[in-house]
Amino acid sequence: MSVVLGLNAYHADASACLVVDGRVAVAVEEERLRRVKHWAGFPTRAIACCLDEVGMRLDAVDHVAINASPRSALTRRLAFALGGGLSASRLMDRARRVRRRLGIADALHQAFPDTRLRATVHTVDHHLAHLATAWAEVREPALAVSVDGFGDFASAAWGPVAPGSLVVSGRIHFPHSLGLFYQAMTQLLGFPDHGDEYKVMGLAAHGRPTMTHALERVLGATASGEYRLTTEFFTHARGGFTDRWDGGEPRVGRLYSPRAEALLGPARGAEAPIEPRHLDLAASVQAAYERALFTFLRGLHRRHPHARLVLGGGCAMNSVANGRITAETPFRELHVHSAPGDAGGALGAALWVAARHGGLAERPMAGGAALGPRFDAVQTGRAVTEARAELDAAGCVVERIPDAEVLVAAVARHLAGGEAAAWFQGAMEWGPRALGHRSILADPRRADMREHLNRLVKRREEFRPFAPAVLAERAAEWFELDGAAPYMERVCPVRATHRARIPAVVHVDGTARPQTVLAAREPLFHALIVAFERATGVPLVLNTSFNRNEPIVCTPADAIGCFLRTTLPLLALGPYLVTRPAR
Repeated sequence: MSVVLGLNAYHADASACLVVDGRVAVAVEEERLRRVKHWAGFPTRAIACCLDEVGMRLDAVDHVAINASPRSALTRRLAFALGGGLSASRLMDRARRVRRRLGIADALHQAFPDTRLRATVHTVDHHLAHLATAWAEVREPALAVSVDGFGDFASAAWGPVAPGSLVVSGRIHFPHSLGLFYQAMTQLLGFPDHGDEYKVMGLAAHGRPTMTHALERVLGATASGEYRLTTEFFTHARGGFTDRWDGGEPRVGRLYSPRAEALLGPARGAEAPIEPRHLDLAASVQAAYERALFTFLRGLHRRHPHARLVLGGGCAMNSVANGRITAETPFRELHVHSAPGDAGGALGAALWVAARHGGLAERPMAGGAALGPRFDAVQTGRAVTEARAELDAAGCVVERIPDAEVLVAAVARHLAGGEAAAWFQGAMEWGPRALGHRSILADPRRADMREHLNRLVKRREEFRPFAPAVLAERAAEWFELDGAAPYMERVCPVRATHRARIPAVVHVDGTARPQTVLAAREPLFHALIVAFERATGVPLVLNTSFNRNEPIVCTPADAIGCFLRTTLPLLALGPYLVTRPAR
């Protein structure tokens, strides 16, 4: 047996995974266990969770793979530092990070002092890890591209991939970065938290791209199509910002410079109202990002004329841009993994090392995104028993329904009646999307459902849309979707003939971000949507993450706690159906 432990450590979205005999056995993000969004640091609890899930101890691990290599681009790094690009304090900070990543064995020993570590530790280049995640699922030749903020002094890498073959043929190095551009503009728009970029994507549809000409001074391209930043509009090239990646919620200092405000207008305060100019700036930022991305991809296609594109890195979370790639570039097929960002790099690093030490199975990720911890009926029942006093105090009725068909029918009836329901079934999803395992579901036909859900549970910005989960075999009837979208990875137009029927999941610009649900991969969730269609004639449900301004729930106790903090009327928790009277 060959066991590889993959880690994303000392960075945001810390995570761990296990690859056993060439197959992915389990993967989980630290935030789900610590209950702190994007938790940064060493993923102690995620490691323990992975080991517990497969019934192993740390001394059973043969290899440890971390998705960062202090040796990558070492000459470039040294030249930048010695050229005055970093202050003394930043140099010290970078040196501490290098020591931590080279000291993984010591960190594991401190976290698990009662277990001997016999594994070999491997550092894997950040972007190579992103590319390897994509490569492991490739069945036919493709071009793999990783685009993000920065990792190992680069913001992008690419190369042709085929079964058993991955070659990195090029990179874009510091200080040029599409991810940093979008993050800096997100801060300028008044969204300061790590990972807030998705808010700008939602906001962009409400504005007009009136500032794209100004942004051409900020973000440009070379003759070959590679994007370039005008660094005077940013702080990172001079080391003029701070960040925190070690323990707790990640923090990144201001990335835009005063020149950016002079060009684009003053920064919006986090609590300030959103004005029309902010809507237009968001639309312009998205348009500028797309122009740069598509130009870059077209240039890569000239060098690597494949029909298929496999996209990884944090920028692969820009689902609006993803939805236009096959229309705006020569690539005819797009694949994005369920966890393309930094958390997913733990899996890519593990797969890369596993391929070289024992080999990969033919389909190492055949199970899709259902890679997190799962809880059986006994564990779920114990959580219900332990929360019985709180459930009783809330007036809840708990019913055990061991027949999955009966459970599905009951939930479908509630949804068809216009109610929302929390849905906790099977293994937790790997990645930032709730894909029918840790979800809140609702009737997409209700025009007021967005406001209703925000009042019941979500408490989020009104401009952000909700997404649909649709039967894969019916998706083309309802959406202008090119291929499958199992991970909600792309936005596409809703067919005009159906928009009025499902207003809760149609964004202001007539688009949606669908999840295509395949019966062979998601039998229970598929059966629920089938039952909903029988009752309503609509083969899709609204699907949003089961949380309330926190990470997606992980355990049955998390699910019950979140349910009780909201006014949701229904919780399907494994075989248990929890209902409470309407307020």
